Amino acid sequence: MNIVVNTQLMLYGKLDGIGWYTYETLKRITASHPEHNFFLVFDRKPSAHLKFTDNTRIIILHPQSRHPFLWFLRFEIFMPFLLKKLKADLFVSPDGWMTQLTSVPCVQVIHDLNFVHNPGDLPFWTRNYYNRLFPRYAKKATRIATVSEFSKSDIVKTYNIPEEKIDVTPNGCNPDYQPTRLEEQQQTRDRFSQGKPFFLYVGALIPRKNIARMFSAFDRFKKQDRENTKLVIVGNKKWWTNTINDAYDKLEHRQDVIFLGRQETPELRQLYAASQALVFVPYFEGFGIPILEAFNCDTAVITSNVTSMPEVAADAALLVDPFNIGAIAEAMTKISTNETLRNSLIEKGRERRKIFSWDNTAARLWDCIMKAAEKHKKTGK
Repeated sequence: MNIVVNTQLMLYGKLDGIGWYTYETLKRITASHPEHNFFLVFDRKPSAHLKFTDNTRIIILHPQSRHPFLWFLRFEIFMPFLLKKLKADLFVSPDGWMTQLTSVPCVQVIHDLNFVHNPGDLPFWTRNYYNRLFPRYAKKATRIATVSEFSKSDIVKTYNIPEEKIDVTPNGCNPDYQPTRLEEQQQTRDRFSQGKPFFLYVGALIPRKNIARMFSAFDRFKKQDRENTKLVIVGNKKWWTNTINDAYDKLEHRQDVIFLGRQETPELRQLYAASQALVFVPYFEGFGIPILEAFNCDTAVITSNVTSMPEVAADAALLVDPFNIGAIAEAMTKISTNETLRNSLIEKGRERRKIFSWDNTAARLWDCIMKAAEKHKKTGK
């Protein structure tokens, strides 16, 4: 088969959750299925660091995906012509963007529907595009993959999609995330947190990650902290809103918040392993890969008790109400003062992490792709 894959978010050095999902599944699928041809469609020249097997071909399709108007041109005007030119048997879109104007069977991966439930978190034209086009894509898709049972249920209810059309393909974790030795952990604290213990946040600084309440909770925690604990923030200020900025400006202990920007895997591994705990308390999440990364580094986790996060963390994390600043602060206090609790969470995380792997994700996504191919053979749709 000729399988065309939308890889516009597979940007080396800028990979986020969706980008990692795309890269980790594709490198396994293409290597495991040399009998098929894979056309990877980028919107710019990809990095040479992205290595794939000989049965792949890189396609660059302009315009670059930088604005909803350009998305429309790319997917509704140019993509249908490309699929026809490449004689595509299947179109796979790991980031959810599709095209309505093709008869080629499509597999759409929808990671979450935050843009439906919290439209104010996104710029106007972005949320308008998502909420107009993605429901149509979901109905047109031959099959849909998603990353959690929560997201599957949400897609079924929100878009009125038959449950049997959707496959769950949970995320995995890069095996480079591993524990570090005690002396390495102190070296990491010396390098990044002035030698002091620290809580860690990893992710984009966007509204749904609940950054403002996390700041406020840390400030409340600091009022009884005796260890000069820091809060280390790893991630880009993608949509640094006025709400987030106001919460930061009001911090009494602002000097204890350390921004590191984006960090690559080797540094992230060191940071996870040296931290008191990961504090990851979004109010909406399709999965939450940082939870797995923390588990793999023997790191305790504080996360939210809503959407997909209890499904991923189970009993291996302290689950808190993300809208309750006091609850988040109390969890920080428990972790910092109760070594027995912290060690118990780490041990549970070691067991929990065994459930998730990119090999499993890739196998499940390939099964979804094959279901789409079989359905098209039988029905022509």
